[in-house]
Amino acid sequence: MQRLANAPELIIALVALKAGLLEMVRASIVGAILANLLLALGAAFLVGGLRFHDQRFNPVAARAYSSMMFLAAVSLMVPSAFSRFFAPTGVIRAEAQLNLGIAILLLIAYGLYILYSLKTHSSAFASSESAEEPTHHEEQWSVSRAVITLVAASVLAAWMSEILVGAAEETGKALGMSQVFIGIVFVAIVGGAAESGSAIAMARKNKMDLSVGIALGSCIQIALFVAPLLVLASYFIAPQPLELAFGRAEIGSLLMAVLIGAMVCGDGQSNWFKGVQLITVYAIIALMFYLMPTLASQ
Repeated sequence: MQRLANAPELIIALVALKAGLLEMVRASIVGAILANLLLALGAAFLVGGLRFHDQRFNPVAARAYSSMMFLAAVSLMVPSAFSRFFAPTGVIRAEAQLNLGIAILLLIAYGLYILYSLKTHSSAFASSESAEEPTHHEEQWSVSRAVITLVAASVLAAWMSEILVGAAEETGKALGMSQVFIGIVFVAIVGGAAESGSAIAMARKNKMDLSVGIALGSCIQIALFVAPLLVLASYFIAPQPLELAFGRAEIGSLLMAVLIGAMVCGDGQSNWFKGVQLITVYAIIALMFYLMPTLASQ
């Protein structure tokens, strides 16, 4: 089910894409990664640390997540740099081909990541919890019940997304907020509320491998699956194709978050103060985007 956890972000982005809010869509991609990597994981560390003092998780899996996130960050930097240096005034044919090629390569990388994590090296992602810990078996849903629930939730999410995107655009204009800030903060937090809540709930139960896997796995899925899928979908539903040309502030924030996340998770241990550190970084980035003039992000 973790593979479907980013359905709300995808649906919201598709609605915004259809409305032609390309800047908001790009910002929501970066914002969703920042929200999961800094805010959700930080809140999970904080809540779990306050209850259990020190918690442990699989450092091998955490390093694998971090390396994939670094790959994603670099991949998103390439079209941004190309656009800034070779097509500063408009989209050229080579830039469109680069974005399309990168989108396809990212989808291939995501498919291989799924194969790696679930098949060939699944043991590297095993839980570090002690085998002596008691396990509690909960009632399992049938396949039909799960599918019906998922379809119903997706339909409801699509309907709510129409309202959310329209309200966010009008509210932003009324309060003087840029599309970048709305996408990075509000749309990202609302879209990722489900997996963020799950990560925090698992940390509170001292299931840190699952908590870290939800938060970091969601980041990887957004960067390697949702983002390239939106690029391909934009050729069919958007007024113009979506380009993965992010502003300097967005790319800088993304790269900084990935490096900080790798440092904090690398030792396989968490506590409440690490959570405070991650949340503080997220608050600083959000404040920067709120106060930043529109042209400065380009």
